[in-house]
Amino acid sequence: MKKVLIGLAVVVVLIGGGLWYLLSGLDSIVKAAVEDVGSKATKTQVSLDSVKIEIREGKASLNGFRMTNPAGFKTPDAMRFNLVSVQVAPESVTKDVIVIKEVVIAAPQITYELGGAAGSNINAIQKNVDDFAKSMGAGGGGEAKSESSGGGKKVVIENLYLRDGKIGVSAAFLAGKQMNVPLPDIHLKDIGKKKGGATPAEVADQVLSAISSSATRAVDALGLDKMMGAAKGAAEGAKKMLESGAGGAEKTLDGVTKGVGDSLKGVFGK
Repeated sequence: MKKVLIGLAVVVVLIGGGLWYLLSGLDSIVKAAVEDVGSKATKTQVSLDSVKIEIREGKASLNGFRMTNPAGFKTPDAMRFNLVSVQVAPESVTKDVIVIKEVVIAAPQITYELGGAAGSNINAIQKNVDDFAKSMGAGGGGEAKSESSGGGKKVVIENLYLRDGKIGVSAAFLAGKQMNVPLPDIHLKDIGKKKGGATPAEVADQVLSAISSSATRAVDALGLDKMMGAAKGAAEGAKKMLESGAGGAEKTLDGVTKGVGDSLKGVFGK
């Protein structure tokens, strides 16, 4: 009996030690997972400074989130979040569908760069995530599909808030300047609830879609398309005048520069 008790004690110590090791390393596991899946889904470089998880309280915080831009864009970053706080229903952690009560993305900094085949960097990232989500679900195929259908964890997010954000707008015709405008607050409810849980790729797809729509509305209000069109049209007209040897090309270009400059002064408040 004594040997049996000693054996049981050893097993308990090993199990306890294993759980402690797993939980103590959970922060780094989640950090690595976010960076790996995020980078694959967006085709950018996603990184985090740190992750802190409090299992008993059902709380988690992701600090220093950064997403670079896809290839072909000049600005270095697409998104930066100083803090993402998460409140989980603790009893759901061991189940197939994890219930997340609340996600708050505080003061995000988003760069909206016009240009490229996709129209903007945000649109390009959205397309990448769309493609990744399809490859992980019924619309895709191959290894990724089989992994996602093999009983992996899904989530339901009851409330997701994006607050106090700013958008830095960049475009070639702005000559290196960046226009900053407020990003309207976003509140998404019951993500994944109707279908009994959503995959991380599906959550990212829905969140990015909301950010893209909100950012597009904010940028559209600036009238950049009109400024860009005017600058492009006038520059092409001046080019034709130069090629044909006609006079007045320099004055035309000066007029374009002044006109766009006056518009920008109004936007920048200078």
